[in-house]
Amino acid sequence: MPQTRYANSDGVSIAYQVVGDGPIDVLALFGWITQVEHVWAEPSLRRFIERLTSFSRLIVFDRRGTGLSDPASDGFDLDDEVRDAIAVLDAAGSERTAVFTYTGGGMVGARLAARHPERVGAVVMYASVVRSTAAPGYEWTHTIEERKAFVDELVSEWGNASNLDLFAPSRAGDERFRDWWARLQRLAGSPGTMRRVLEANSDTDAREELPAIAVPTLVLHREGDQFVDLRHSQYIAQQVPGARLLTLPGIDSLPWVGEPDAVLEAIQEFLTGERSGAAAQRALLTVMFTDIVDATDHARTLGDARWRDLLAHHDTMLRDELARFEGREVKTIGDSFLAVFSGSPSRALRCAREITKATHELGVEIRVGMHTGECELMGEDVGGMAVHIASRLQALAAPGEVLVSGTTCGTVVGAGFEFASKGTYELRGVPGEWPLFSLAN
Repeated sequence: MPQTRYANSDGVSIAYQVVGDGPIDVLALFGWITQVEHVWAEPSLRRFIERLTSFSRLIVFDRRGTGLSDPASDGFDLDDEVRDAIAVLDAAGSERTAVFTYTGGGMVGARLAARHPERVGAVVMYASVVRSTAAPGYEWTHTIEERKAFVDELVSEWGNASNLDLFAPSRAGDERFRDWWARLQRLAGSPGTMRRVLEANSDTDAREELPAIAVPTLVLHREGDQFVDLRHSQYIAQQVPGARLLTLPGIDSLPWVGEPDAVLEAIQEFLTGERSGAAAQRALLTVMFTDIVDATDHARTLGDARWRDLLAHHDTMLRDELARFEGREVKTIGDSFLAVFSGSPSRALRCAREITKATHELGVEIRVGMHTGECELMGEDVGGMAVHIASRLQALAAPGEVLVSGTTCGTVVGAGFEFASKGTYELRGVPGEWPLFSLAN
C-alpha cells in the first residue's frame, strides 16, 4: 500500500496517496465515501487503480470530514473542497493534472476545471452530478424533501452495506464485498459525520461552471446505473463545450465493479490516444478449481432443502478460507469454484488443504486442481491456458485429492509441503506432457 501523506489546506489536514509513476497525472475525486487505506483491501478496486497507474500517476485523497482527513465540525462548501484539491496537487508536486470524477466529485471537478484551467489538462466525468437537488431544467434528481428522506434512510442504515444494491447490484450477494463496503462506510465516518458531509452539499450547484470548462472532457455513464440517473451525464455533456458522451452497458454504478475494463479502456484512449486491450493484461497467478464429488447423488439422497443447506455451508466455508489465505473468488459454476492467488503458491496449497478437510467434515468430498502460470485478466474474470490446465487437473483428481501441476509443485520445493508423484499425463487441449503431483494431507 502506498504511503499516506497529509496536505495542509488552510489548516485542515487532507490525507492523500500518490500511486504509480506514469507520464500523466490523474486526480481522482471519488465523491462522498473514501478511506485511502481501506480501498486496497478490495481486489477489484485495487486492480482498477493498478490499471489506471499503468498509464498515469494517480493522486487520491480523502475528502475533508471523511476517512483519514480532518473532521469537518464547522461545515464546508464547494470552494473549500476545491482548495483542498489544489492543496493535494501542490503537496503531490502536480502542476497540471487530468481529473477523474464520480458522483459528487463532479461538482468539485467542474469548478476546479472551470476556475483553475492552468491546473487541469483534461476532465473525465463518470456517473457524476453537478447538483444534488432538483431545480428548473434539472428536475430528474431528488427534491429537497426527497433528498432529506434519502439522507435520513442512508444514515439510519450506515455501516451495514444496506445500500449496496444501488451502488453495485451485481455484487450485492457477495458477502466478502458487502463486508468490505460496510467497513468502508464505518471507516469513512460515523453516521453523524456522514450526515454533516451529505448535508453540506445538499444545495450545492456547479451547473454554471460547465460552459466555462475549456479542456477536453469525456463523460461516461453505464446505461443501467441504479444509483446515478443517466440524465446527469447527458446534461453535463450538453453543457460542456465539445464534451463527448459515451454510454456503456451495465447496471453497476461503482466504476470498478461489473465491466471495469470498458471504463478503463475509454479513459486510457481519451487521455493517451491508445488502448491496451483487456486481453493484454496478464499476471502470474495460481489457479484453483474445486468441485464437489457426486453432487447429483448427494442432492437426490438428502433432498432439495437439506442439500441447499449443505451447499450454503460449503460455499460459506470455502469463501472464508479464501479470505483467510488471501485468495480471490473469480466465479462459481454450479457447485464448482474458480479462485486465484497471487504471489507464491504456498497460500493456495494451504487453502486447498484446509478446504478438503472442512468439506470432508461436512460429509462431502471435493476434487481440487491447481496450476501456476500466466493468466489473462479480463475484468473480474481470468482466462488463458493456465485456467484450462487447472480445470483439467480438477477433473483428473480423486475424491478428497488436491492435484497440482509440476509447475506449482516445483515452485514450493523446500516450503514444507509433501507431494506424491502421479506420473505424466497428456491434458486435453494442452500441448505436451505434464507431470502431476498429489498434495499430501
